Parts: sequence; structure tokens; C-alpha cells
Amino acid sequence: MSYSTADSLRPVTLDDVRGAQKMLTGVARVTGMEGSRYLTQLVGSPVHFKCENLQRTGSFKLRGAYVRIAGLLPEERAAGVVAASAGNHAQGVALASALLGVRSTVFMPKGAPLPKISATKEYGAEVRLHGHVVDETLAAAQEYAHETGAVFIHPFDHPDVIAGQGTVGLEILDQCPEVRTIVVGIGGGGLAAGVAVAVKALRPDVKIVGVQAAGAAAFPPSLAAGRPVSIRNPATMADGIKVGRPGDVPFGIVADLVDEVRTVTEDELSTALLLCLERAKLVVEPAGASPVAALLSDPRAFEGPVVALLSGGNVDPLLLQRILRHGLSAQGRYLAVTLRLTDRPGALATLLGVLSVVDANVLDVSHVRTDPRLGLTEVEVELHLETKGPVHCAEVGQALRDAGYRVID
Repeated sequence: MSYSTADSLRPVTLDDVRGAQKMLTGVARVTGMEGSRYLTQLVGSPVHFKCENLQRTGSFKLRGAYVRIAGLLPEERAAGVVAASAGNHAQGVALASALLGVRSTVFMPKGAPLPKISATKEYGAEVRLHGHVVDETLAAAQEYAHETGAVFIHPFDHPDVIAGQGTVGLEILDQCPEVRTIVVGIGGGGLAAGVAVAVKALRPDVKIVGVQAAGAAAFPPSLAAGRPVSIRNPATMADGIKVGRPGDVPFGIVADLVDEVRTVTEDELSTALLLCLERAKLVVEPAGASPVAALLSDPRAFEGPVVALLSGGNVDPLLLQRILRHGLSAQGRYLAVTLRLTDRPGALATLLGVLSVVDANVLDVSHVRTDPRLGLTEVEVELHLETKGPVHCAEVGQALRDAGYRVID
């Protein structure tokens, strides 16, 4: 299943995906399907999670990487492979190469999370840190391929990769034959394209819904233009779908077979990640939680049974901490307030007394006394509070104002 440059735009077929499935037997896990009672009640029909966050290397990327590398000619394998990635694709290429006995070099941005760098090395790849953004890293990897003859393994823009990712779609149909809608995150489009090829060939009645982060949504303008177009400075916490331009190969498939592409906000992404952790006991990265975010944002728009594809679970612990705080804040369960009060003994105790009356739990307090914005007898206090929802947040704010405090936005 190896393609030359000349036929790299060759259509991906169901036979390609079935061939990839055979190739992946014993390599990729057939990941489980978990029901979500909370989302089932919200959507009004059964909702299931396809747990690719529990795949080897923590994401679906192993599937496409393995199929692509396994399809190389002997002389191509001998030259080794090279890839560029900030995380999931890096680990997929590293493990796939190790399993196939192929030398791999992975370029990663200098700011890539340390756990992802360590994991990629542990899977057997030589890691080279280059650039501060993925575009710079990608250029370095392609230059390395040109100089050394190593085969560049693209994260999504190749038929072999798409066929490998499409095996997820075959598993979904096998595990949930009654499915009516599959919701999948979209970055460059490889996963959505592969799933669509497999599912639409066997079940054209099943609706495929793609989801992008609003700050990195290249597919809506591309679909409107009828060709892949680039967006400037994509920005989102969901680095797994933070792609500025759709791939040429997956774009055509998505345009033909994916029924709808939706966008979700950063608040919706963090809330979805929090729901996966609290309700389903699943660690999911922001990109993997994007289908859940779409369900939460408009639950009645999806015909069930619904399968939400949780594409990955590789999230840096420090980032996870920030995202969870963001999600708690979006749900009104975490509140940060800044206010000014007179710098005198007992002033802070009085303030805390007001908060205790409205049952707000104080997590952290910080004082600022030396700031040119402050009066001679003023102190600025920042409070981080644990609250019980939007109504409780409003009650806390009102209690502070009633007590005469000036809350600073």
C-alpha cells in the first residue's frame, strides 16, 4: 500500500481501509466503547465514547503512522523516516518505526512538553528540537528528508495515513452497529477523512460531523472556497487540531463525505474535558474532547445513537491543571475576584467573614501593597474562590458589593 509522489492524491477506498485493518492486527488496540449517561440524557438518545485516548501511545496516530511506514519499499525503509510533530504524531511514528525496525528521526518544537519529548525518545526515535512553532519544525524535517533521503511521514496528508486512521471507523460500526451520527475532531483532516471513507462505504445513512476549535478553523473557509486555504495564526488550547491549512488529500474526502463541520469555543473545550474526567473517569486532551464540546454546545442537533470519537489523551499535567481551572471557571465553580480595601488591621478578616456567610471557599489570597495605582492606605487583594455555579457566583459578587467593596474587573 505504498504510493509514489505522482499518485499521492489517489482516492482512498474501503479496500484500503480493510487492508490497513489487517496490517494493524496485533499492533493497534481495538479500543473500547463507553456509554455516557450524562450526555445520553442531554442529547435524548444513546451517546457512546470511542476511546482512542486509550490507544497505544495515547492517540489514534499510531494507526496511520504504522500503515504508512509498513508500506514503504525496502530501500525506503533502509533510508529511515523523519517526522515533525509537537506530540501525538511524534509518538506514533516513533513506536511504529521501532516495531518495524526502521530508524526514525522526529523534529519537535523547542517548547514541546517534556513528557511528550521523553515518550518519543523512549519509543526509540532520535528527537531534534528545532523552531518555536510547528511550521518551523516542519520545514526543518522536510529539509532533513531532502538532505538525507529519509522518507518524510506526513501526519495527515497521505492516502496510507488516512487508510490507517479509517480503521477507527470500521471498529465503530462493529461495536455500535446502530450508530446514526459519528462526531470527530478535525485538524488537518486525516482522521475525519479515514472514518468517513470507511463508514460511508458501508453505512451511507450515518452522519459524520467534524469539529474544529473556533480559533483554528481552517475547514469552513476552505469548504466555502472549494479548495484548501490557510488561516493566519491559528490559536487554541487543542494543539492536536491546531492546523492552519487542511491537507490536500483529506480535504477532498471531507468535502465529499463529511456532512457537517462545526466549531467550538475554548470554554466549551475545557468544559468538555472536565466532563470526561469527572463523569467518565477518562483523561482526554482538548482535541480529543472536541466532539464532546460539540455535543454540549447543541445537544439536540445530533441524531442518536451518537458516537463521540475521543481521539487522544496526551495532555501535559501542567496544561491539564490550567485547563481544568478554566473549565471550572466556565461552569461557575471557580471564581477569581480582585478588590481594594483599606490597609488596616482586621480588614482581611472582615472580608473573609463576608465570604463565609455566602459559603464561598477561599482557595488562595494574594496582596499587592506597592503599586502606583493604589492610594497610600489602599491594598489590592486577589481571591481565588471555590463556588457552586453561576448563581452562587452572582450571590458572592452581590454580597461583596452590599458590604461596600469595590470589585475590580
